[in-house]
Amino acid sequence: MARAVREQLGQEHRYVHVLRVARLADRLAARHGESTSNARIAGMLHDLARLFPATLLLAECERRGMPVDEFERANPIVLHARLGAELARERFGVTSESVLSAIRKHTVPAARMSRLDEILYLADGLEAGRSYPGRAALEALAFRDLAAAMLGVIRSSVADLQARGVPVAPQTFAALAAYERNEVGSSELPLAPQRSRACPT
Repeated sequence: MARAVREQLGQEHRYVHVLRVARLADRLAARHGESTSNARIAGMLHDLARLFPATLLLAECERRGMPVDEFERANPIVLHARLGAELARERFGVTSESVLSAIRKHTVPAARMSRLDEILYLADGLEAGRSYPGRAALEALAFRDLAAAMLGVIRSSVADLQARGVPVAPQTFAALAAYERNEVGSSELPLAPQRSRACPT
């Protein structure tokens, strides 16, 4: 799989990123009793469409009859997650709905996330190639409490996007509200740091 993913991505930087995500997802899955195999597969395949230009993202989604909402049409980059799940199915034969769901939700979180969804979202945002204040503390928190880490990372992401004047998806605000309603372990949360732009989601 690794060689095929490398060829599919066509960029060494992105390939190294997915390797780091897969490894962290594996460790988080082992800690939280999820399938390490599914976590590794989701990590390896989560960014298959990440380097597609906006026009191609829209065209490929429309060709498959995938609904595209107003926010996605205005910000096509977020479509790489949903399209990536389709590519994982078509090109790599992935049939596990839990893996496909995690890939779909790794960029824009949802108000309801499975543990594997959370694991991939966190692994993508916290892998060691990211460089921002509080990353290591949030990674350590993720091994203790997935929900608390989700709240911290979503807050961090929203703060960073708003500071840069980048629109935030409505689903992200819905996810933030959902995790805030169930603030587990919130006393452990670091102050919301900003995510590095060096290795964008």
